Amino acid sequence: MNSVLAFGEMGTEVAMDSATPMVCWFQECNKDSVELVGGKCSSLGELINAGVRVPPGFALTTHGFRQFMRDAGIQSAVSKLLDGLDHDDMEKLEEASRLIREMIESCPISIELEDLIAESYRKLSVRCCVPAVPVAVRSSATAEDLPGASFAGQQDTYLWIRGIDDVMHHVRRCISSLYTGRAISYRIKMGFPHELVAISVGIQKMANSFSAGVMFTIHPTNGDRSVIVIDSNFGFGESVVSGEVTPDHFVVNKVALDIMERTISTKEIAYTVDLKEQKSIATEIPFERQNVQSIIDDEVTELAWMGKKIEKHYGRPMDIEWAIDKDLPAGGNVFILQARPETVWSNKQQDPVSTGSASAMDYIVANMIAGKKLN
Repeated sequence: MNSVLAFGEMGTEVAMDSATPMVCWFQECNKDSVELVGGKCSSLGELINAGVRVPPGFALTTHGFRQFMRDAGIQSAVSKLLDGLDHDDMEKLEEASRLIREMIESCPISIELEDLIAESYRKLSVRCCVPAVPVAVRSSATAEDLPGASFAGQQDTYLWIRGIDDVMHHVRRCISSLYTGRAISYRIKMGFPHELVAISVGIQKMANSFSAGVMFTIHPTNGDRSVIVIDSNFGFGESVVSGEVTPDHFVVNKVALDIMERTISTKEIAYTVDLKEQKSIATEIPFERQNVQSIIDDEVTELAWMGKKIEKHYGRPMDIEWAIDKDLPAGGNVFILQARPETVWSNKQQDPVSTGSASAMDYIVANMIAGKKLN
């Protein structure tokens, strides 16, 4: 059996034989598929298999990525450009990044790999009942959610891509984003070898969002695990993730799912689709809508319920992106776009309630002062 030597997320060797797929559907993946489809896509597959509503899609696997790099014959040139770089020398990092990305984006995808992607895209379009269905093309790196590091968000995502030629172009752009100046610098700083990081590319049905945003199943400001925090804006979630607007802000009690706090912000821009160009564009929100709540209370509650279910499934606080699809009826139009472990508060050591209680009563009193429930 022919085999290819690859590397797992912690640098362990992984044998990928000729049966390893170069393209696979999200529902064929789960949390154990990180080495094959990266953090984002494995998380989406895990969510689907856990019964969470997720827009359908498929992934170019890390096996497909490595096949592309081998076919392109540029790996040695890439390694040479990365050799000896300093993580603080942004000028040299950006120059190396530019040269590497130009090389990758100018390389053709092999006929075999292009056929696999094109056939999967055709099947996705049929499944969604939309010819040349608009998709999000998402980078999914194998190291993006490692414990003790946060590689997430360092690679690119492209929204509202339509037609197989554009899909192929943006697949290459996602692959090249493995070598942004920021990503190269971070790997060097963390002592993480470049050759041990692979990338997968997810091609996912684009949610035609009326509203979208992010959700944390832990308070991102103070680490409170008893609440779920939801930020939202009209249109696609890009405006919330990028920080271009101050979003509407909801704090929900994790047990009762009651809205404890709500802040309706003045939202001046939203990302929507240009129907003629089929592209995501920033548009000005009409003045009369700028202070309107971007999601209704029932949607806040449903999102919180889904967030609670996702946290229970993974057994830890989560960082979630979501969207409400305006093309579908209420009750079936709230989608989870991606979910990954929260890495800031989850990795902090909690301070002990008491530095050394002299008795059981001291322990009980100390916990009561801290507001902890005793089992």
